Amino acid sequence: MPADPNCVHCEGTGWKHVQRGELTAVERCNCFTAAQRASQQDPALGVPKHFREASFENFSCRVPGDPNEYDRLSGALIAAKRYAEDYPFAKPRGLFLQGPPGTGKTHLAVAAMRKLQEKGFEVVFFDYQTLLQRIRDSFNPAAETRDKDVLRLAKESEVLVLDDLGAHRESDFVFDAVTGIITHRYNEDLALIATTNLPMAELGDKPILRDPVSGKRDIRDTLADRIGERAVSRIFEMCVRIRLDVRDYRKRPETDPRRR
Repeated sequence: MPADPNCVHCEGTGWKHVQRGELTAVERCNCFTAAQRASQQDPALGVPKHFREASFENFSCRVPGDPNEYDRLSGALIAAKRYAEDYPFAKPRGLFLQGPPGTGKTHLAVAAMRKLQEKGFEVVFFDYQTLLQRIRDSFNPAAETRDKDVLRLAKESEVLVLDDLGAHRESDFVFDAVTGIITHRYNEDLALIATTNLPMAELGDKPILRDPVSGKRDIRDTLADRIGERAVSRIFEMCVRIRLDVRDYRKRPETDPRRR
């Protein structure tokens, strides 16, 4: 996407230097973002339809009769919003949201994505299962369509959103490809926004749960089991971590505003 070669702010590079206190960084110039909006494909491409209108403004923290959950959700909202507002000054440069299903992780990830797109950064969204399927197809000669650009996009985009990270256990080949994506982004200091439903021993989760009535044990895979301890270590270092330790809003009463 060409910038204006006569722009006095970026001198045609598409990037302008910005200063915040003692920190110096670069962000997209207005001339670049204007051209980008005029020609880019749908910025919500890949985002599930249910979340395409997700924003910080319509994320509800109200939980009927439960002030503790309100505090947790509002804390998560504030942290995610601060990350998006501070980017690219944010350190670490990524965002990681972890918690049970239905707690608002994807909503906050998409809200952050939209904010970064508004600031002119290239953001690519992948549902984890979709990414894995596209990786498999890209190396499958029998596939009707072979997507050769998927790994390049996942590795080299300015910001990568990976939703539902580790959702399925995969073959060693795909496992290595995902680990390679995370390692490349870590080495190149490229931002990653990721969500996961999986428990994490690193955050105090117990992979083995015992039913208090029957006494039976339920052994759950952790994120490290699905993507490897090395990749998890990279994510911890490169991302601001937000834990949404609240109930699944889909199972709450119909009066819960977060169902809407």
